[in-house]
Amino acid sequence: MEILYLMIICSVSLAVIFLIIFIIGAKKGQFEDDESPAVRILFDDEVKTDKETKTPKNENE
Repeated sequence: MEILYLMIICSVSLAVIFLIIFIIGAKKGQFEDDESPAVRILFDDEVKTDKETKTPKNENE
């Protein structure tokens, strides 16, 4: 029965810690911009450097 009390205290403590971390993140603006990361992946193919566009030569040629 004592382990049950210990487990309840540990789980409530862990939940409070996660809640505090979430509140700190929300106050710092961590969750404000949720659209641009989803749209940014659509434009990754358009931006290429010279090194990426060159094809490597075959060693046998």
